[in-house]
Amino acid sequence: MIDILQAKGAFKRYISNYDINEPKIHIKIIHMYHVAENARKIAKSLNLSQEGQDLAELIGLLHDIGRFEQVRLYHTYSDKISIDHGQKGVEVLFGDKLIRNFIQDDTKDAILYKAIHNHNKFEIEKGLSEEEMLYCQIIRDADNIDIFRAVLEGKKIEEFGHLGCEDISKEILSPKFFEDFKKEKPLVYAEAKTDMDIMVAIIAHIYTLNFKESFKIIKQNNYIHKFVEKLNCQDPYTKEKMYEIVKIAMNYIHKRVEGKEDENE
Repeated sequence: MIDILQAKGAFKRYISNYDINEPKIHIKIIHMYHVAENARKIAKSLNLSQEGQDLAELIGLLHDIGRFEQVRLYHTYSDKISIDHGQKGVEVLFGDKLIRNFIQDDTKDAILYKAIHNHNKFEIEKGLSEEEMLYCQIIRDADNIDIFRAVLEGKKIEEFGHLGCEDISKEILSPKFFEDFKKEKPLVYAEAKTDMDIMVAIIAHIYTLNFKESFKIIKQNNYIHKFVEKLNCQDPYTKEKMYEIVKIAMNYIHKRVEGKEDENE
C-alpha cells in the first residue's frame, strides 16, 4: 500500500538537505510536483486502481531526485557534461534504501526502479514486463508535458537552450530540423545546430507521447501556440517555418485526441 501523503512528507524532508531557494533546485522541485500531478491524471484516465494512481504519482514525485545531487556536484542540468540523472536517481533511492522513506512495501521496487531509470532515456529499454512498460510510459508522458509549462513560466527561455545563445528570438532554425520535424518522430538534441533547433526538439516531444490524456493536457493548455509565441521569432525564414510547425503539431495532437491513430491505452 502507498501512503502518498507520507511520501510527500518524506520528499519535503529530503529536499530540506538542499538550498531550496537556489534557482536550479527551486525550479526542479516545482517541476517534480507538476509531473506527479500529470502522472496521476494519466493513470486515472487509464482507469488504474487507486493504488495504481498513487504509484504513478509517487514515480512522478521521485523521477528527478537525481537532479539534486547533479546540481550540488556539477552545478548543471546537462547530463552530457555531468551525470545521467536517471541513473543517479536510482542510485540515490536504492543504493542506501532511501526508497523505504517513501514506500515501506518493496513489491513495487522493480517498477519504481525501471520507471525512474528510463524516464530520461531516448528510448525505453527492452525486456520490461507489461506493467513496468506502462509506468515507464506514464512518467515519460508526464515529464514531457511539463517541459512546456516550465518554459512558459520561466523568466528566460534561453535557460532551456543548450548552446548558450543570448537572445533566442534571433536564433535561426536549421532546415534539416524543420524537415525532420515533419517526419513525426522525436528529434535528437545532440544534432541541434542552434538553440532554436532545441526549441523545435522540445515541441517534437509530442511524438513521444503515448496516451490520449497527455495530448488532451497539451491541447487544453494551448501549450504549442503559447510556446511558439514566447519564442518571438525574428528571422523571417524561422518565423515562417515555426508557424508551419504549429500547424503540423496541432494536426498531430488533434488526431491523437480524436483517436485516429493507434494508441497505448
